[in-house]
Amino acid sequence: MNKLIFGLLWLGFVGYAFLLAPPDRANTLQLIIDLSTGKWQGINPAIVALFNLMGILPAIYACLMLIDGKTQKIPAGLFCAASFGVGAFAILPYLALRVPNSNLERDSCSKRLRQRQPAGEIARRGIIKLVDSRWLGIALTIATIILLTYGIGQGNQIDFIQQWQTNRFIHVMSLDFCLLSLLLPVLITDDIKRRNFSNPQLVKIISLIPLFGALYYLCVRPPLLNTDRTPAPTVA
Repeated sequence: MNKLIFGLLWLGFVGYAFLLAPPDRANTLQLIIDLSTGKWQGINPAIVALFNLMGILPAIYACLMLIDGKTQKIPAGLFCAASFGVGAFAILPYLALRVPNSNLERDSCSKRLRQRQPAGEIARRGIIKLVDSRWLGIALTIATIILLTYGIGQGNQIDFIQQWQTNRFIHVMSLDFCLLSLLLPVLITDDIKRRNFSNPQLVKIISLIPLFGALYYLCVRPPLLNTDRTPAPTVA
């Protein structure tokens, strides 16, 4: 059922983006280059903020996908890397192909990561420690708040709506942002099972809040990697 739902959602999003969304503008490529290189003068701050948030969201997904990928047969890192360029176009196929860990033991992933590993795995283990860090979650939360404050406070909302209605890049990027924000609980549900929460149901409910629920989760979740002992229960 998950494969069918996310597969159809991916096909629908691709079809809408290329067939039904507003047409591209001649300056779209230059706009992307300017946004990517920090040449933001003359660009609506709301668009600048949205573009940068589309870099924050894949980072949030990385904090979940790279750990989830340790229990999957498909390469989560490949989909995760692609998501920084194409967003939901890469995340949706991963969600369709992955297998939900419905019977996952709380720290089975921790045990696997503590096993003796070849040299090539040491770097991967370091990446897992990074994406498992609460400090990264806090940094992503602060960056998100700054970008939203900048985009809402300094942006021209009327101009943004006009561009959303007439520019395919802005239109699809906005839908991409909304879609990724809403789908985060799919991975959080399994991630909760890997950790020692005293009240997991409350955490699941909070995680349903678009975007900020996931950021809250990354800031409070108990560590996965604990080579000395099982983490003490954390109250969310």
